[in-house]
Amino acid sequence: MTIETAPPVVLPGGEMLAWSDLPAVRPAAGGPLAALAARVVPAGARVLLAGPHDPALLDRLAHAEVTCLLRGYPDGVALADRAARVVVGGPAGLPDDGRYDVVVAAAGLDAVESVEGDRLGWAGVLARLVAALRPGGDLLLRLDNPLGLHRLVAAAPWYAAREDSAWTVDGVLDAAYPANLDRLRERLAGAGLHADACFAAYPRPDAATALVDAAALARRTDSGLFDAMLHGACAGGFVGREVLRDPARLAVDALHAGRATDLAPGWLVLARKATGPGRPAAGDRAELPVALVQTGPPGVGVVEVVDAPEGWRWRADRPTERGGPAAPYATREAAYRDPAALTGPVPDGRLLRTLLLDGCLRRDLDGLRRLLRGYAAWLAGQAGPDGRLAGAVALAGVDNVVVAGDRYAVLDPSWRAAEPLPGPVVLARALWRFAAELLTGGYAHPWTSTLDVPGLTIVLGGLAGHDLSRATVDAAVETEAAVTAALHGLDTDRRVALAGELRAVEPTDPPPGPRSYQQLREAWLRQREELTRLGALLRWTEELLTSRERALRRADATIQLLSGSLSYRVGRLAITPARLAKRGARAAKRRARAALGTRREEQQ
Repeated sequence: MTIETAPPVVLPGGEMLAWSDLPAVRPAAGGPLAALAARVVPAGARVLLAGPHDPALLDRLAHAEVTCLLRGYPDGVALADRAARVVVGGPAGLPDDGRYDVVVAAAGLDAVESVEGDRLGWAGVLARLVAALRPGGDLLLRLDNPLGLHRLVAAAPWYAAREDSAWTVDGVLDAAYPANLDRLRERLAGAGLHADACFAAYPRPDAATALVDAAALARRTDSGLFDAMLHGACAGGFVGREVLRDPARLAVDALHAGRATDLAPGWLVLARKATGPGRPAAGDRAELPVALVQTGPPGVGVVEVVDAPEGWRWRADRPTERGGPAAPYATREAAYRDPAALTGPVPDGRLLRTLLLDGCLRRDLDGLRRLLRGYAAWLAGQAGPDGRLAGAVALAGVDNVVVAGDRYAVLDPSWRAAEPLPGPVVLARALWRFAAELLTGGYAHPWTSTLDVPGLTIVLGGLAGHDLSRATVDAAVETEAAVTAALHGLDTDRRVALAGELRAVEPTDPPPGPRSYQQLREAWLRQREELTRLGALLRWTEELLTSRERALRRADATIQLLSGSLSYRVGRLAITPARLAKRGARAAKRRARAALGTRREEQQ
């Protein structure tokens, strides 16, 4: 029996009256998932949102008629005023009439099934959702990777999680549950669906800030764009978390090995239902981007990369002018972000940071010199008559510059300096950031281990053909603090504190970001080596002081011994009259000079 409560909420049975999934859902309103869903759903389409999603996602689908399928009654009440219809009770309450144009299950299928109804399992839930999809309709489905990067770096095992968000109906050994991407495609094909597109979700399946086309990710392993995108997503997605190793480094290594798709924390698959038995899926679909990434301050929106005939191009999901949401950042002291600049082509090439790290690991000084001098020359070529750099080039560090042969280019031109900066300061800031990453990250390099961060910055500047001074490096650190404060909205006090923290960075410090046990161990080893070196220096100094003290004691004893001998006394008696005579002669000479001067004055 179907019970009608509030008009948009339907309880077909099997609802979980005291259960809620929404508190565990990550925000998705401005994320890549919401942008992709809004692009997949055409205007006026009938959409089934299966499982718990952030309520703000419904705002992005305001152009469609949305029905929410939930298992928790409190969630249904919370979304009643946002959706056209809410069904609470699991997939068993859905009619098999193929009424929906798009089904979105971006939270996976585990959170769709209710424990109060009949158990369908993963395959049964998929079959139910496919039955509710009209022929030619689209299914947007998320699958978590049991061997994803998020599990490989987790400090706590996944099977020990006891929070509500980790609870599922079926066990991990369910034979119907696809354990990898190939099996997922097989399950979808068996259900009458054709997987048209697949996106790798980073850094965590429940909080993806980057979606990258799986085929392009496997094909373009040397892409500087993917390098920067995966590194940035993983570096920011695990901040404050304890991990076994650096997830950003692992993601970049997986990209270069062609395994970034296999190690993705999750996959988002877009599949189309066939129009009939033995008939392929048909119909037009909106152009899908190659990648979607959420970066920068709130209000900027999602940045997309589309594949155009002339190559990849930037496209802002919600472009904002400098007078729009980005205006507060445009009025900051040092830097701002202008999403309107993301309209041109994406430059090809390798990320300069990766090339420099590789050169350091291989001790390739010639290669490092060539890269750094090319980078410095490229910066100098962009400077104005006064030697200052403006716009995106002023903030173009080695993590935002791609290299293709002898050509250097800014990868993301939306980050801009508010005022032009001196060329040496721009170079020193980029080299200081790289030196800090190189030393605190524990990377092997060809220089002495006693160098501090400013010292290594000066060495790198020498390789680049520039004689950087400590004063220039200090100015670069102040600029880095000002830029970071502007991009994160820090006040004056926090900016001053940040500048002090940056100046205090030591090679023995762990890198910022996630608390990686591997990197903490490397930092501990560096600290132990430094303490060993200081201890050896202290022992050498103590031995030197002891030897000098012994020499002084021997000299003093010799003096005391000689001063009491007969020869010393006789010599002293012989020398004393001579000293007195010498002093008298000097006094007489001074008196004679004074008298001569007096006579001359009288004669004048």
